[in-house]
Amino acid sequence: MTSPDDRPVALVTGAGSGIGRAVAARLAALGHRLVLVGRTGRKLEETAAPLAAAGHRDLELLEADVADPAQAHACVDRAIERFGRIDAIVNAAGIAPKVPIERTDEELLDECFRVNAFGPAFLMIRAFPHMKARRSGCVVNVSTLGTIDPFHGFFAYAASKAALDSFTRSLAREGKAAGIRAYVVNPGAVETPLLRSNFPEHVLPAARALPPDAIAEVIVDCIEGRRPERLGECVAIPSP
Repeated sequence: MTSPDDRPVALVTGAGSGIGRAVAARLAALGHRLVLVGRTGRKLEETAAPLAAAGHRDLELLEADVADPAQAHACVDRAIERFGRIDAIVNAAGIAPKVPIERTDEELLDECFRVNAFGPAFLMIRAFPHMKARRSGCVVNVSTLGTIDPFHGFFAYAASKAALDSFTRSLAREGKAAGIRAYVVNPGAVETPLLRSNFPEHVLPAARALPPDAIAEVIVDCIEGRRPERLGECVAIPSP
C-alpha cells in the first residue's frame, strides 16, 4: 500500500554491518524512511533494533542478494510498493577477497564483478525510471581507494570497483537532465568486518583505519546535497 507520507525514502545495501549500518543510523536520525537490504536477516535486525527503539518505525528489512538481478529488482519494487517512492540508493554491499594475481580464477572474477559492480547496476537500472519520473533522486556508491591506488592482492576487487566508479560517472551524466545525482566514495581502510577478514589488527592497527561513521557522514552529505562539486567524481577518503 502506498504511503501518503512525503518524507524521503532511502534503500541501503550492506545494511547489516559496517558502512551500511552507519548510513542507516544517520539517515534514520534525519527522518528518512528506510529499506535495509542485506544477505543475513539477523544482522539486519541488529541494525534495525536501536532505530526502532529510538522511535523510527518506517523500516523495511529485506534479506536479499542483489547480485541476483531478480532479487535486486524486487528490492526496488518493494520500496516503491511500501513507501510509494525511492529517493536515494546507497550501495554499500561488497566483497573484497585478497588473492594474488596468479591465484585469481574465473570464478573469483565473476563473483567480484557480480557483487561489487553488477549488483549496484541492477538497482540503479531498476530505480532509474522512477527517479526520472519524479525528476529527482540520488545514488551513492561505495567503492575503494584501490581503484585510484591499487593495493596488493586486490586484482579482482579493485577492477570490479573501478567498474562501479564508471557506472557512477555514466549515471551522473545521463541522469543530470532528470535531476538525478550520483556519487562514488572511495575510502581507504575502514574498520569493518570485511577489513578484518583480510587484515588482522597486528598487520593493520585500528588507528590506521577509518571508522564507518566517517564514511557514512560523507555519504549522507552527498544525499543531502552538501557536496555538489563532487557529482559523478570519485570522493577519495584516505586512511589516517
